[in-house]
Amino acid sequence: MEVKKKLLDIVRDKIRFKHYSFSTEKTYVHWIKHYILFHHKKHPIEMGKAEIEQYLTKLAVKDRVSPTTQNQAFSAILFLYKEVLGVDISEWNIQAFRSQERKHIPVVLTKDEVKRVLQNIPMDYSVIVHLMYGCGLRMNEALNLRIKDIDFGYEKIYIWDSKSLTDRTIPLPKKLKEQLLAQVRLVEKLHKNDIDNGFGSVYLPYSLEKKYPSAKYETKWQYLFPMKNISKDPRTHEKRRHHIHPQTLGRNIKAASQKANLNKRVTSHIFRHSYATHLLQAGIDLRSIQELLGHKSVETTMIYTHVVSEMNKAKVISPLDF
Repeated sequence: MEVKKKLLDIVRDKIRFKHYSFSTEKTYVHWIKHYILFHHKKHPIEMGKAEIEQYLTKLAVKDRVSPTTQNQAFSAILFLYKEVLGVDISEWNIQAFRSQERKHIPVVLTKDEVKRVLQNIPMDYSVIVHLMYGCGLRMNEALNLRIKDIDFGYEKIYIWDSKSLTDRTIPLPKKLKEQLLAQVRLVEKLHKNDIDNGFGSVYLPYSLEKKYPSAKYETKWQYLFPMKNISKDPRTHEKRRHHIHPQTLGRNIKAASQKANLNKRVTSHIFRHSYATHLLQAGIDLRSIQELLGHKSVETTMIYTHVVSEMNKAKVISPLDF
């Protein structure tokens, strides 16, 4: 007798079939479950435009979530109806109360502040944080780097499947070349030990793993910044070595900023903001910075012109100082 699958299990299967990331899977399942519970476990096929609007409005008005969070929840619901239930709700013209979007000027570090934080980063995480600042990488872009993505001959770093879904190359900082070579040698040694111990595979997107089944054991596909321990893949339950966990890296960045006695809120993304701002201050044109950051639109990059503009206001003398 065939057991009928639960709705959330069907959602997971569909997400994996479409090769979405595990983080996207967790996020979508969370919001779909939350949506169903809000409507007292009523099946989504029995709900429509009114229920979706009620839920999204509740997120904005009662929960006061950010616009990004509300959009994330809406994307999960869209996926549920279109991909799982076969209902295209794009024509429903959903009119929920929207969270108020505020434009924030990003906090950046001075070059001296960046230096102080980098000096306090533990050795195990030093190269990756230097790379995040030196190349303006998002945390996930840095964590997902493989050995093959570093081109030492042409001194380039390749970024694949970034947030903007646009592949790009970034100049490899010359000051990091020797450290990155040493990091590659470390990974090569670690991978050989894993192979000798009966492990040695690494996660590959489903399409690649299916097309090249032996690639997951090749050194070039190993993560450049691997975890210290072997872990179990939450989807396949296969034991292998993944990249450093984002929370682990985040904790070390926070601890380093505290040791550097900075009163600014330092996160992994502040290095990307600082990279862009420092390039702009050095006279690099906005279009080039847009391409280096992988922004789809130059309007997104223009936020850093506002940052520099705010900094220039500091040159204005207060009437108290006349």
